[in-house]
Amino acid sequence: MTTFIAIGYGDGAGYEKTDPAVRDRAHAHDADLRRNGARMWTSGTPVQVRNPEGEGVSHEVGAYMTSQLPVAGFTILEADDLDEAIALVADTPCAVAHGVVEVWPMNG
Repeated sequence: MTTFIAIGYGDGAGYEKTDPAVRDRAHAHDADLRRNGARMWTSGTPVQVRNPEGEGVSHEVGAYMTSQLPVAGFTILEADDLDEAIALVADTPCAVAHGVVEVWPMNG
């Protein structure tokens, strides 16, 4: 098994224009993923941390990465391969509600 991190991007507008039945199925799918061991969170406000040359920590509220849609949440999941990981996230709320989900394999 390989560990994958999925990053969901989406906004309220895309979510609201998605048929409620589709959203309900997507939330049920998330619940199934959780029951099967996926760890899943919605995102809070990010903070950038810097410590150049180890000489002083500073932080700034806000995301460093930018995208067309805000980060909505994160999932850590186990799958046999990338194809299975893609299939596991394809029916999540961000994927079906006019957002996007990035799937990152973790190497280690």
